[in-house]
Order: sequence, then C-alpha cells, then structure tokens
Amino acid sequence: MSELFDAVDALIASRSPLPPPAERKRLRQAHGLTLDEVAAALQVRRATVSGWEAGKTEPRPPERDAYARMLKQLAQLYPANAPAPPEDTAIPETPAVAAAPAPSAVEPAQARTAPTGPAAEPANTALRPAAPAAVPRQAVTTRPTSRRPAAKKAAPANTPMSGADPRFENGPLAVVDVADGQVLAYCVGGLVLDVPAKSIPALVEWTLREGRFGQPKLSGPGKDADPLLVLTEAACEHYGLPVTLTQQERLAGRIPEGHKVIKQLTRANWQLTKRGFGPWARIYRPAQGSERACVQLCIPSWDALDTRHWANAGHLPPADLARLLGTYASRVMTPRGSTAVTGLELMTALHPPTRASEPDADGKRHSEHNPGSLGKNPVDCAPCEAPDGHPLLADLPRFHRRTPAEVLMEEAYDWARPLTDAECLRHNLVGIDVNMAFAAGANGLLVGLGAPTHVKQPVFDAKLPGSWLVDLSHVDPSRVKVTKDKWADLDGSLLPSPFTPKGERPEHPAWYATPTVAYAVELGYDVAPTEAYVRYDSGRYLDAWYNRLRDAYLATMADLGVGADLPPAGFLAAMDGYRDRDPELAIVVSAVKATVKGGLGKLRERPRGEGWKPGQPWRALSRPTWRPDIRAAVISRTRINMHRKIVKHAAFTGQYPVAILSDCAVYASDGPSPLDFLPYRDGKPLPGGFKLGINPGLVKWEGTQSVLWGEEVRERFNAPELNLARYIKDGTVTDQDNGE
Repeated sequence: MSELFDAVDALIASRSPLPPPAERKRLRQAHGLTLDEVAAALQVRRATVSGWEAGKTEPRPPERDAYARMLKQLAQLYPANAPAPPEDTAIPETPAVAAAPAPSAVEPAQARTAPTGPAAEPANTALRPAAPAAVPRQAVTTRPTSRRPAAKKAAPANTPMSGADPRFENGPLAVVDVADGQVLAYCVGGLVLDVPAKSIPALVEWTLREGRFGQPKLSGPGKDADPLLVLTEAACEHYGLPVTLTQQERLAGRIPEGHKVIKQLTRANWQLTKRGFGPWARIYRPAQGSERACVQLCIPSWDALDTRHWANAGHLPPADLARLLGTYASRVMTPRGSTAVTGLELMTALHPPTRASEPDADGKRHSEHNPGSLGKNPVDCAPCEAPDGHPLLADLPRFHRRTPAEVLMEEAYDWARPLTDAECLRHNLVGIDVNMAFAAGANGLLVGLGAPTHVKQPVFDAKLPGSWLVDLSHVDPSRVKVTKDKWADLDGSLLPSPFTPKGERPEHPAWYATPTVAYAVELGYDVAPTEAYVRYDSGRYLDAWYNRLRDAYLATMADLGVGADLPPAGFLAAMDGYRDRDPELAIVVSAVKATVKGGLGKLRERPRGEGWKPGQPWRALSRPTWRPDIRAAVISRTRINMHRKIVKHAAFTGQYPVAILSDCAVYASDGPSPLDFLPYRDGKPLPGGFKLGINPGLVKWEGTQSVLWGEEVRERFNAPELNLARYIKDGTVTDQDNGE
C-alpha cells in the first residue's frame, strides 16, 4: 500500500503549483540567491533556472517538486506585499563571483574595505579594467573579522551568500597583501579581512581555524576543496619568502629545503608535498579521521599563473585578482595548480575513486570502489598506446622509430593544400574555429575505465572502447552519405583523410581508436581488425567534466554579453570586442578553455626531467588518471567531428577547406565574413555542418586575411602547403614559426 501512496504523492508533485515567472525571480532575489546557487541545489544548468524565471520553459519532474518546495518556503519568508529593499542593496542578477558572506560576531577588531585613493593604487593601475555597465560588479562590502571563533549573527535577507555553506562563508580563496604594514586578505565579493598571522605557519593556522575558506565537494563521495591563499609580492616579502625565484630555483620548481620558511613549517609540524615549496605549494598535516588540515599557496610572482592562460592576472590589484580567481573557482573548481593540473583534478573531484560501503554486520562502513570512476590504482596501457620511452617498450632497439602498425597516432589535424585556380580568384581567406572542440569531443564519449584486454581477430564493436589494428586504405571518404538514401561524390584531392592527423590516406594497417574505426563503418565500409586492445569495463567518465566546463564557459561568455541563443549576425556582433567589456572575465574564459586542453593533455603526461631515462617509469605513471587511451579517444572523436562537418559543407556548397589546424578551418571566400560562405537558409544552418554560435561544437569567426596574403606567405617560405590556419587570426608570420 505504501508504494501506491508514494506513486500518488509523486503524481501530485508532478503538478506542483508554481508562482508566475516574475514572482519566482523576486523570491530568489529577496533571499539573496544567485542563479548558480539555485541551479546547483536543483542539479540543473544555470540557463535552465534563468529560463524558468523568464517564462520560456517550465520545470519538469523531479526538479519541479523541489523547485516548487523552495519557492513555497521563500514565499512564506517574503510575502508579495512586503516592502521591497532599497535599490542600492539589490543583488546583481548575474554576479561574476560568489558574493560576500554573512557577518559574524567578533572580538574587538577593525573591519576593512579595499584601500582607495591614489596612495593605495599600485604602480600598475593601468592594468585595472573598468567594470562595464552590462556586467555589474559586487560592491566592496565591509565585514567584521574574527580573530578567534565566535557565535555568528543571522545574515540579513539580502546577503548574497546567506544560503552558502557556513564552513566556507568567506569563499574558496583569498589574496593576501600587505598595505601600510597591515596584512589583508581580499576575498570574493569585496570582503577584506585583517590577518593577524606574522609567519607562514601562523598564516596556515589562521586560515584553517578562523579563515572559513574552502569549497564544498563536487561529488557525494568526494572531498571538500582546501583553502587557497594567493600571496602578492608584498606578502612574500612580509613572510620572508623571495619575491622572485632564481634561475636554479625556477628549474627545480621550488625553493631550497634549507630555506628558513621551510624550517619554520617543520618546527610547527607542517609538511609539504613532494613538489616542495614552489609556485603552488601544499602545506598539510596528516588527516585525523575525516578531518583534513591542508592549505594551498599560489604565488603569482613565481610564475604560478601562466601568462599563456591567465594573461596579466598575476599583476592585477588584489581585489581584482580575488574576483577573477573566485569566478573561476565557483564555476570550475578551486585551482589546484596549473590549468592542466586543475583540469585533471576536476575529473577526479567529479568521479572520486572510492566511496563508503553499506554498513557491514557490525554497522561499520568501509572504503570501496566508486562505480564509474577510474579507481585508486593505476592500470597499464596497451603497448600500442604507450609513448616512446615507456617501460613497456624497454626492449625496443635504441632510436627505433615505430610505424603506424606499432603505435596509436590519434592526433588533431595539421593539414593544408595549395589553392585551386578558382580559389585564387576569390578575395579572402576566412578562418572559423570550433568552440571548445575537445570538450565537445568528450561529451557522451564511452571510454574504458579499466585495463585493456588483448584480442586476436576481433569483430569490431563501436560501443567497445579500445585500440584496433585495422587496414582502412580501402575506405574512400570522398564518397559520403548526404541523406539516408543519397550519396555524393566529392573531390578527394581537396579533402583530408579523416584517419590521419596530416590528412594523408593510409596505405597499410594501422592502430586506431574506436571513434575512428566507427567512422569508417558509418561511411558504409566493412572493417576487419586483426588485433585489438579493448576495455570491457566502460562508461561516460567525462560527461560530468564536460558539463561543468561547458556551463562555466557559457556562463562567463553570457556575462560578457555573448548569449547562447543569438542569431548568426547578432552572434558575430556580440563576439566583436567581447574581451574589452570585462578583461578579467575574458581571462576566465581563456583559463576555462586551457583547463579543457590541459586536462586532456595530462592524461598522457610525459617525463619532466628528474633524471629520467628511456625505459624507466616516470612519476605520472603512478596516477590512475594517466590514461593515454582516453586522450586518444577524445582527439579521435574531435577530428572525426571536424571531418564530418567539412564533407557535409562540401557536399552542399561545393566549397572545400584550404587548411585545417586542430579546431580551425580556413575557406576561400568572396567576402570577409563567415556568413559569406556558410550556408544559412531562412536563418537555419546546414544540418550536420558548421553553425555559428557560442555552444561547444559550434563555430566562431577566427580571422580573415586576403588570398594575396596567403600566397605571398607560402611563396616567401617556398611552402605551397604551409598551414595558413596557424596564422589566420592576425596574419603575423615569423621566420621562427617555420624553423628558419
């Protein structure tokens, strides 16, 4: 009978009454909740909640019941006839970072705000970007500081983080700076705290006991993120650390073991990880039960923030740097090192290797494998998947160069061809770039979770992740299926092969990842592998990782004025100069994209010095996330996605790319815009072809140069097949780019 009651309750809940869209928004703002917080609680995308509040869509079960329950409780707290808060206390609709925490009761101590006036401005004030009207910044909020734990006061209704985890009420991180002899911690949302610590050990103690920094775990069995402190140059000098590293220290990646700060930590019973005290130092004590005691330091002046991905972030004023890193932390995760390291750590945070078991006969729980994860122990790759120098290849002769029949060579496109006579008569070369191409390649991809199994004469299965030794020389990719029953014959000399990074048609058997072989089958050809390394334990391991990074990318681009539902012309207009609207948020976009590429690259991390010799294991091999097969599968799928689009475009328009570099394709066009050669009919793109838009897998304009420029560059370097996609963005080509 109880099951019947449950079914009736679920049926009623599926029709839970909801207030009008405008009232939903009012209730959320009245309680100081952001769209991100509501989306996280309901386990939906931020855009989904925004759609509910705009009346564009309606929630469906099971989210509808939870959403209705939340709105009902908020309606009791904030009746519709209650007086509205003053305008100057309204919460911005799309805050860039988690806002300030609720105030707490304190011992006598001075609350601080960010210093103002010319005397407080750093020398590099030109780097401080002005906030555009379209993206409101959080006002600097005065909050009392606490020098020892004390009872908390109730947060006012319009406090942005009033619903946040009280353990981390000051946000995931702080930028520590020294001004006028006072040590200050700049937090997200404009909060500034006094820091009483006079040494690095004391700073770590204060952070763990009073700082209230950190971030809740991203997955049920996971762990909360450790606090992150970013030390400015002034803070380094104050705490006895070098402002910059010497050349020897940069090569070692750390300061010497005998440094006085390390001695202070040792005397205070703090430990450092194997990486030592470097740009990203982790200071910890062994965990006591489930309690962790760990603080991470980031030191920008030691090159912790790579300028290739973080631009000038390391030189921003403390409050601006806290905003930038806080945005990244709230939308991706608290940085754990470089963007590559963070991308890899995000995979583990979303799929922890272990979980707590069900209680045994004595009521105790034990650690067990978490289904869908890579586990806590590393697995060997297949010999064909191993990079040169791997221990599995120790018996190979020195300087042996493996052939495609010996090694898996799944890499991104680097292909170009000479222009035809007709293309030379056109005026422009236009580059289009696939947004988050490798992230899109990871979405929905079935990857192996365990060790490979060697199989002879296997029957190919597109749902079985692995590496296959197969001859694809008979596959003609120029004959493509346009519709279910219609085929088209294209000019194969103007197309790259989908099976090799250089676009050359294979002539002999070679190793391929599953997506590549599956594409040959999709083209209508039979395949007969002679050998394979397959993984029967598989899953969509990267889906949650993709979703997290996609949402971070789209949310930040939306804050920069580039929405996901813009028409083609409107999208191109919105993308024009979007980085200038808020340079800090533009840096976040770059960091998110670098997190994707770097995280995938870490799956096949190579030796990094440390006295390594070919045939010996290196440190990365001890990680369960060292998985070259997963990297190969993502790259394979990304390259196949690109080929599928270019053949659809060629079949429909007769236009062929002249160059492809990874996720960028260049076409000859009469006009300078992508709209001059991309086929749109009544505003709708070619199905299966290129589509302008900001979503992962869609394309944006990369750059335009003249055909004369392209021919002059190729003539200058005497290279008829020089890859022009490498230079299409700004047209700059140097001799160093071509090995001269």
